[in-house]
Amino acid sequence: MTHTNQRPRLAVTLGDPAGIGPEVILKALADSEVSQNCDVIVVGCRNLLTNEYKNLINNTNNSLDLVNPDELTVIDVPNSGEIMTGVGNAVSGAASFAYMECAIGQTLVGDFDGIVTAPIAKSAWKAAGYYYPGQTELLAEKAGVERFGMLFVARSPFTGWTLRALLATTHIPLCQVSQALTPQLLTKKLDLLEECLQRDFGIKNGRIAIAGLNPHSGEMGQLGREEIDWLIPWLQEERQKRPHLQLEGPTPPDTMWVKPGQAWYGNSSVKNPADAYLALYHDQGLIPVKLMAFDRAVNTTIGLPFVRTSPDHGTAFDIAGKGIADATSMKAAIKLAVELVKQRYRSRDDA
Repeated sequence: MTHTNQRPRLAVTLGDPAGIGPEVILKALADSEVSQNCDVIVVGCRNLLTNEYKNLINNTNNSLDLVNPDELTVIDVPNSGEIMTGVGNAVSGAASFAYMECAIGQTLVGDFDGIVTAPIAKSAWKAAGYYYPGQTELLAEKAGVERFGMLFVARSPFTGWTLRALLATTHIPLCQVSQALTPQLLTKKLDLLEECLQRDFGIKNGRIAIAGLNPHSGEMGQLGREEIDWLIPWLQEERQKRPHLQLEGPTPPDTMWVKPGQAWYGNSSVKNPADAYLALYHDQGLIPVKLMAFDRAVNTTIGLPFVRTSPDHGTAFDIAGKGIADATSMKAAIKLAVELVKQRYRSRDDA
């Protein structure tokens, strides 16, 4: 894609084929609002996708709206063994890893503008011999980038307001968070967030709320010293370095999400919600995001040379093959990928 009026080309991976990835893809691509603005190529096993379609049509009691796989363009990546629906194991892990490698490789050589990934199971990757914390880290390694982040994006169905939440630390134990957090790390994340707001969302002078770490943001050292020892001095330095940004914080974690909640649900009294929120650890950011937007939040990896989005849910092995998986987040992930690709090209044209 070389101009903003062209259709983005997106690779959509099946994720773990034993999970709900195939189902939510078949449901999402049956929606004309999802497929009308982009060219989608599914990366995965065609036979598995066809069998999933037949199973859902013939063996469920639901009136399902599914796209026929015969109507899809599929890059066929055959599985190395039998996939058992609802059972993540080494075979399904190897398959989902192979789908990802194929999609990343073809995107890096310019065949696609972005990748939308269905969910994988980290335990299945490990069983297959692939020791990555998740898809995000594999994407970064293959793309050759060291600065990357997990940004969660959701658009409110009530108000149209867009929630953006970046995690400073991701998949590490809670007891390691305070050691992992440093001024250097937060500067990298803030750099990424500033670049992302401008390049991917067209926001040049953003307003960013930054969470504290401890209850009440430490209450002047009474409930933890991270804020007073380095977080507040770091934030003061960043305000001087970035006068074009409005940097709020460190905001007590229990109150930082009040305005986003009001903006999401339509409280008319809310004033000036931030353009983005920087959470310091996984659950500090994702509990409120999933509370507000569990069925429509999208995980996007920032810092990559291409767009990557993913629905913000797991493989749901327990309901795989039953026809009851909700495709709302997958639809949102594809739509957001289209928006981000187009915005990136507008940003390049304006540069």
